[in-house]
Formats: sequence, C-alpha cells, structure tokens
Amino acid sequence: MPTPEIIVYSSTGCPYCEKVKTFLKDHGFSYEERNASIHKEYFDQLKERKIYGTPATLIDGKLVLGFQEKKFNKLLGLSEDQATVVSNSQPETSEVNGDSIFQSVNDKVLEEVYDFVTIGGGPAGASAAVYAARGKLKTLVIDKAPKAGTLAITHKIANYPGVREEVTGLELLTRMQAQAKDFGADFVRSTVLSVDFSDDIKKIELAEGTVQAKSVFIGVGAKAPSGKIKGEEEFTGRGVSYCSTCDAAFYQDRVVVVVGDNDEAIHEAETLAKYCKTVKLLIPTELKGDVDLSHLENNPKAEIYKRHRVREITGTDSVEKIVVLTDKKEEQVWDVDGVFLYLGGMMPGTDFLNGAVMRDDEGYVMVDEYLRTNVDGVFAGGDARRTPIKQAVISAADGAIAALSAEQHVNKRTKLRPQYS
Repeated sequence: MPTPEIIVYSSTGCPYCEKVKTFLKDHGFSYEERNASIHKEYFDQLKERKIYGTPATLIDGKLVLGFQEKKFNKLLGLSEDQATVVSNSQPETSEVNGDSIFQSVNDKVLEEVYDFVTIGGGPAGASAAVYAARGKLKTLVIDKAPKAGTLAITHKIANYPGVREEVTGLELLTRMQAQAKDFGADFVRSTVLSVDFSDDIKKIELAEGTVQAKSVFIGVGAKAPSGKIKGEEEFTGRGVSYCSTCDAAFYQDRVVVVVGDNDEAIHEAETLAKYCKTVKLLIPTELKGDVDLSHLENNPKAEIYKRHRVREITGTDSVEKIVVLTDKKEEQVWDVDGVFLYLGGMMPGTDFLNGAVMRDDEGYVMVDEYLRTNVDGVFAGGDARRTPIKQAVISAADGAIAALSAEQHVNKRTKLRPQYS
C-alpha cells in the first residue's frame, strides 16, 4: 500500500489531538500538522469545510473527526492483527530521563510472581505503584490505554496539592508514573481479559499470557455509558464537541448549548461565555459534587436551565437545532450553533471481573475502609469504587491506602506500616 498523505488539523492544548498524533507516530505514519489555534488560515480552512472542532484528520482526502481508532485502522490499511502487533511492538511513550515508561508484555513479565499488580495506571494505580514499589514490593502496572484515561485527557489541572503551576492531566499523570518507575515499578500496556482470584497467587489473563501476583489492586477508570444522544455521533466535529479548549474559537459570537451536571460542565460553560454570543447550560439532573454556579448566574451571556434534557441534535451539514425536553416534560426546538457535552453517568470499567469480587448493581467494587474487597489480597479504589466525588487527589489517596494494605498482606503484618521517611 502506498504511503498515505495525512494532514492533522489540531489545536493547542487539545488532548484528543495528542491521541491522534500519538496513534500515528506509534504506527509509523508521518503527517503534516496544521494548528488551527495558531494559524488563522488553517482555522478558516476548517470553517470552509463546515468543521467546527479538532482534531480533524485527512487521510488521502478522507476525513476522520475526533479520535476514531477503528476508522484510522481501516483508512490506513491496518488489519486488527496488524494494529495490535504495532501497538505492542511500539509501546506508548512518555519520555522521562530518556526512558519509555510503558513497555510491551514479554516472557520476563509472564514468568515473574509479582508482590503487587495494579490493574490501571491512572492516578489511583500510579499512586499505588509509588507506595508499593517504595515499600519494596515487586510491582507491576497494567494499563490498556495509558493516555486515554479521565486524568490523561484533562486539559488543565490547577488544584492538585503541591503542584502550584497549571499542568495538563497527562503531565501530572506522567510525573506520578515516572516516580513509581524510579522506585522500581514495571509498566506494561495490555488489556486484562479476565481474572482468577481463587488461590493465594492471583492470576490475571492478558492476550499475551498470564500474570501472577500475591496481591492485586483494581484501579481501573470509568467509561462513558453506551447510549448516545440521537444525532450526537453524526454531528461530532460538526457542531458537537467535548472540549472548549479545542473548539471554543469556532463559536465566536454564536449560540451554543452546554449539557452537563458536574463541575467540568460549569467550567466549560464559563470558558465558552468568553467567546459566544449566548451559552445555554442544560443541567439534566441534580448537580454532582461541590459546584459553584454563581459566576454563570451573574454572567449576562449565560442562561441556566435545570432539569432540561437534549433529546435530539439535528442539522444538515452541521448542527442547526436541538430537541429539548423541559422540566415541564414539554418538547421544544431550539436554534443553536453548537452542543458541548459533559454528561455524567460514567460507569466503572469492571466488567472483566465477572464474579471474582463483590460489586454493586452499577459495577462498583465493594471495599472496606482499608480498600479491601471480599477476597483476601485483592483491593480496589479510584473510579472502580463508589466515592463521594471523582477527583484525582482522591484516587491517588486510594492508591496509597491500597498499597499499604497490600504490603501488610504480602508481608503478613498485624498492622499497616506507614511510610514516614
């Protein structure tokens, strides 16, 4: 197959753009990057095509909006097996002192009996790995998509204790992972297919083979619900967006709707109000967490609609209207130029556990105050358990508690041993 011509339209600070570029690099494809937030000519090129968001990738003239791995594989001529081989042979790279953190699974990994394995390399898993490796436990972190988790795709973190400067979620996560690696933790990129926790030595099944562990931490993240709003997928990148940092400039002096029930939605609405003529915030249910609406309530460009839902997104080439179900259960049709979605309903990605540990009706792993599951030597935390609010610092704290609990289990101590020095 001849080398394809690839053009990536990107924006500064866009996490999904980084995912596209990483995918292309990992699979050995060169591309031309056109940053639409820096060069107005590229911005105008997108608008001429009625594309109102980044990333927008052209592969031999065929358009891919957002990050769609299956579509990339098809247009680049990668079979499923080829894509897996390339992914495993060219691991995710996060440069720290010149070393790549995540490696592919090899025979050494499969032959080892680890003291502690964390499934998930996000803030919970990375923090757990720091404490476990520093506590002299032979530690392994398994993550199927190191740059695709909730923290990794967060474009700005300004409230993580001890980190005074604003950083991207990926920067913060990479620092955590690098610290764990400095203490001796191993990191591999792979998908956990199933687990067997019935014996003292736990078994974790990967496509490459079986990983063995004396203790396991379930630190997987959450996944979006499968149901989408009618029209959402059709108009993604053509009026439907998930990132104001990426796409706000496309909506200068336009009318947009923000749909969400959490702090992220409020923050994004405030950002969009700096650009847009009108921002309509739709809150489908009760607000989740400690959310401050006062800035939006006092902003003349913002309108707040509680208990309003988007039923459908419609248009021709781009978004033109939405069908709204009001708090009175009446349907209305609104003229809008864009829809930004930050819906709650994230569910823990724990399906692979089947019946290995106790979970509640929504899939959250049930744990005690030490984050112990009902199976001796198995722990869970972060988005895998039910927490009062989802924050990186809470997940990191869970990882620390779980690792200290695991150290007690592995070394058969009567009490947890804190790490003071």
